[in-house]
Amino acid sequence: MCIAGDCGIPDNTAVSDGVHLIVPFAACASEACARALPGLQLPQLRRLLGRLGAPGVDRGTVDDLSMPHERAFARACGLPVADGLLPLAALQLRHDGRLVADEPWAWITPSHWRVARDHIVMAHPQELQLDGDDSRALLALMAPYFAEDGIHLEYQAPLRWLARGELFRALPTASLDRVVGRTVDGWMAGGDAGRPLRRLQQEMQMLLYTVPLNDERQRAGLLPVNSFWVSGNGALPADAPPPSPAGAQVAQQLRDAALADDGAAWAAAWQQLDAREGPRLQAALDQGHSVRLTLCGQANSRSWASPGASVWRRLGSLLSPPSIAGMLGGL
Repeated sequence: MCIAGDCGIPDNTAVSDGVHLIVPFAACASEACARALPGLQLPQLRRLLGRLGAPGVDRGTVDDLSMPHERAFARACGLPVADGLLPLAALQLRHDGRLVADEPWAWITPSHWRVARDHIVMAHPQELQLDGDDSRALLALMAPYFAEDGIHLEYQAPLRWLARGELFRALPTASLDRVVGRTVDGWMAGGDAGRPLRRLQQEMQMLLYTVPLNDERQRAGLLPVNSFWVSGNGALPADAPPPSPAGAQVAQQLRDAALADDGAAWAAAWQQLDAREGPRLQAALDQGHSVRLTLCGQANSRSWASPGASVWRRLGSLLSPPSIAGMLGGL
């Protein structure tokens, strides 16, 4: 399951037995979050880790198209992990009861790109304050242009549309979480395979510049929608396992603060997450359920799982639980 909405991972998707909590942006490279880290206290999660086995590490780089939490979620779903080709949109549709077979799907995020002289930065989609009426109107305007490239659009939420088309079967794209608040140039779909998408983005930028709806939004003090982003694309493999009764949960409480470089809000969200999820996971252990905790940064993730800790290790952890640096360092 996905806790919170705009997360780039299917909501309420059950994938495995036991409890598996995946925490995106448990550590981040922003200066504000780095300053907040020394004062961070996570007593519940530190106590939990004393009861779990030694961590496994999934190593990546900050240049990967897919985020570590997306890779962790895909693995929990039994999907192969290919950078920039994690079929999260198709996975969500199948969980919702749609028959997707091997069709390639993607998410389209309406966006505002801030254009400077020598670079373009994507604003956080929430800054658009886009409601359903405006979103549907924009989709109706843009859909015929997508159709010319064999792409069918449909509305899902104000900040998330669905797209179906062969273009998305084998075209790697960068996660939305890689691009929000950053320059888009280095994350655009590259090579000959990405040329149709880059052309479509240019066409939509020209179209949206002339749309009266955007003029109305600006007069109302709202940002215009002037582009879009593609993510979550690909097709489910034929042997993808079906959803199971219980599953992985993606806790998105840290995401917005991390993307906004708000260290105080990030630390406060961590404290709330610790107070809520730490006792819940420890209670699951006490009840004999399997528990896994995966903490994700911007390059790597680290997972602790049960069963694993010996009695002596548990006793030792009560006296000297893992440090915050030990939990979050190197992510």
